[in-house]
Amino acid sequence: MPFLLRVELPDVPGSLGRVATAIGMAGGDIEAIEIVEKRSDGTALDDVLLETAEGTMPDSIVSACNAIDGVRVVWISRYPAGGNLTLDLEAVEELTVAPKEALDRLVHLLPRTFRSDWAARVHRAKGVVLGTSAAPEKFDFVELEGPTRLDPETDDDVTLYAAARLDGNQIIVIGRRGGPDFVDSEIARLGHLSGLAVTIAGT
Repeated sequence: MPFLLRVELPDVPGSLGRVATAIGMAGGDIEAIEIVEKRSDGTALDDVLLETAEGTMPDSIVSACNAIDGVRVVWISRYPAGGNLTLDLEAVEELTVAPKEALDRLVHLLPRTFRSDWAARVHRAKGVVLGTSAAPEKFDFVELEGPTRLDPETDDDVTLYAAARLDGNQIIVIGRRGGPDFVDSEIARLGHLSGLAVTIAGT
């Protein structure tokens, strides 16, 4: 069964190797690793896509990682079958295939690129004009100066939101149900990819 593990670890040689060894000893098989963020305090945040052997409990992998000095598991969750970690450059390449469709392609690329549950393009007057299958049918337009996290719509809302401005009348929104939190580097990447899509589309 595929899982996505987000782990905080010291940004020094050998740290990732120790984490990989611990995951393997606990019954996990690493499929891909992506650096999410390198921090000024000497730590890094990495996403690890892994498969578990039959009968392996994710708690055992978490415990094995947390037992390493300086390592902390931030998040673990099941990952959609067939999912893959898509780098930003690959997303940009897909956007350039059909420039006139870049904004629509962006919506469909973002859930993979940011491991979110859904993405939607929201118009000031029309509301949601395009969304992936899990996106809400209605979402209020928000005035944005730059990419940012959005507050939950209600106190009971467990979905985390991030958004970026496309133009004066449109924004792009992505949602993660339950977590992990959108970190600063992800917010910056969302803004960068959105800006590139607008440029490529020529809008």
